[in-house]
Amino acid sequence: MYVCLCKSVTDHRIRGAVEQGARNWREVQQVTGCGTQCGKCSCMGKDITREAIQAERNAAAEGLAYAV
Repeated sequence: MYVCLCKSVTDHRIRGAVEQGARNWREVQQVTGCGTQCGKCSCMGKDITREAIQAERNAAAEGLAYAV
């Protein structure tokens, strides 16, 4: 789904930025441009970023649990 129409940023692109190493909203903005023009998408972009970061943390924790 499109989150930012001004910069044509999708939720998949935001999640991809997190998978590639972005660890906060500011870093996602730098990579995608989301929320840098009119700003109306910032709340949704932040929510998706938080969810993606939490999913990455959960996946890492599961990986550590299996390694033990």
